[in-house]
Amino acid sequence: MNTTTLSALAEPTRLQMVELLLDGPLTVGEIADRLHVRQPQVSKHLKVLNEAQIVEVRPDANRRFYRLRPEPLQEMDSWLDAFRALWEDRFDRLDDYLKEIQKDGKQ
Repeated sequence: MNTTTLSALAEPTRLQMVELLLDGPLTVGEIADRLHVRQPQVSKHLKVLNEAQIVEVRPDANRRFYRLRPEPLQEMDSWLDAFRALWEDRFDRLDDYLKEIQKDGKQ
């Protein structure tokens, strides 16, 4: 798991940007308008996301479109799978325990 991805996403504004980009590519201006943040701040955050390879940029005339790259998010999802398995096992055991308590209470 690349910790650069987690570090980049740890900042709330950058996380909001990633959530916006789930719907498709956006320009800096569009992101700034939707988040009510000034364009220079958006550009700064997009630079961090770009350096972490979470987004990529595509120039089109005088505009730059940013879109999500799936690879870092897929890598994070794979890393989280181990934790999902751990919690699913614990929830299964808790469910079994609760069923046992209910069964004992009815006797």
